[in-house]
Amino acid sequence: MPQISMTVNGRAVSGEVEGRTLLSTFLRDHLSLTGTHVGCDTGQCGACVVHVDGVAVKSCNMLAAEASGSSVGTIEGQAAADGTLNALQQAFQDHHGLQCGFCTPGMVMSAAALLKDNPRPSEAEVRAHLEGNLCRCTGYHNIVKAVLAASGQDVSGIAAE
Repeated sequence: MPQISMTVNGRAVSGEVEGRTLLSTFLRDHLSLTGTHVGCDTGQCGACVVHVDGVAVKSCNMLAAEASGSSVGTIEGQAAADGTLNALQQAFQDHHGLQCGFCTPGMVMSAAALLKDNPRPSEAEVRAHLEGNLCRCTGYHNIVKAVLAASGQDVSGIAAE
């Protein structure tokens, strides 16, 4: 079995994995980072989004060995060390951008990638960027509102759909 090593949330990690081990499986089963959710195993739902070398990827579509040598960021790495939520996580809470919470880690990670590349996206840009993330509970409106709020934009005039 191949030995892999990577940096996850700023910490060097390594492990022995089968060649077919998915990055999502490595994170969840080998590192106990269960915030990365697996909803479909086919890359359609986006619940498993993590950042690999700063790029949002669906970790159920990537082999752990492919991430060897990379820097991986998960939802667990978004908050401060003392547990304080970052601005995006706080906006999700403040604007009720979550319900059951299953899709939330992937939504937050996808939105964080968007805000890194586009610090003040339009509502249409947020909606387009999150098209690869499925939510069965919220109807997306409050998720979009949360992302816009996290970007520092006034969301008081955004009407409910």
